[in-house]
Amino acid sequence: MRNTIWKRATLPILSGLLLVTFAACGNGQSGQSGPSVKSAPPSENPLIQTGPGGDHAQTSWIPLAQVADSLGLRLQETGNMARMGFTDVMFQVEPSQRGAVSFGKQISLSQAPIRQNGQTCLTEDALGDLLQTDVKLDRRTGNLQIAPLGNDEGQAENNPQQAAGVKRMSILSLSGNRDELISFAKQFLGTPYDFGASTYEQSKKFDCSSFTRHVFKRFGISLPRLAKDQAKVGTTVERSNLQTGDLIFFTVPGRFENDKIPGHVGIYIGDGKFIHTWGEPGVQISPLDTGYWHNVILFMRRVQ
Repeated sequence: MRNTIWKRATLPILSGLLLVTFAACGNGQSGQSGPSVKSAPPSENPLIQTGPGGDHAQTSWIPLAQVADSLGLRLQETGNMARMGFTDVMFQVEPSQRGAVSFGKQISLSQAPIRQNGQTCLTEDALGDLLQTDVKLDRRTGNLQIAPLGNDEGQAENNPQQAAGVKRMSILSLSGNRDELISFAKQFLGTPYDFGASTYEQSKKFDCSSFTRHVFKRFGISLPRLAKDQAKVGTTVERSNLQTGDLIFFTVPGRFENDKIPGHVGIYIGDGKFIHTWGEPGVQISPLDTGYWHNVILFMRRVQ
């Protein structure tokens, strides 16, 4: 039995409890109308009856494609195999087989997946086995609750929630996934800037350091809240060795007693540019080697 603190709020991908409204796999025989989601049309029958004589009647089967879409994962279905992950395969299942791969390790699912209407589908319990987290399905509304993904290997953030058993989100390391990080950061272009912004989940806004913190958290890396504290993480790199995903720190003259204290931070995206948020229009891309920001660079750091 997994011990998980459930959050009631609907949060973005992987940053807490994920609420998914899914259209279950169906055989189109009952005439019922299932719930709809943006990633797939409504199913004609939200409950599939399988097995000889309906042995598994009223079993709900969850389409893996909609789970992948909601979690921001890639799904590849070739032949009789379904593989899901980011830039490499994290999960692998085969219809009619209980054996599966979860976070690169062989596991046994509580129930074998099925292939229905061209989709690989799992039960609620089997999906929880695969993702190594708690999954709860409200059969009345079609809402599927997915807790933060498992496989944290016992690592937890050093915060008051640790004692409550909240898992540290640890899906990707930054190493080898820098392009993926930049693609994720660019999704927020135009998001409004707000000095001292609360979490994005609450405000839908960023200031400079909450933006970098939000992006890196997506990849399992917990940065401090303030730019001046983020500047103490990782190792120093020179401009000639700068890589995509490196943090760039800037002075904001007159903001602190010492102008050597970082007051602004952004993420290098390559081609002499970085992404950050500042004033209007909020999250934006700026040149690093020319213009205002070039003149106020303090240093650059790499977080592994």
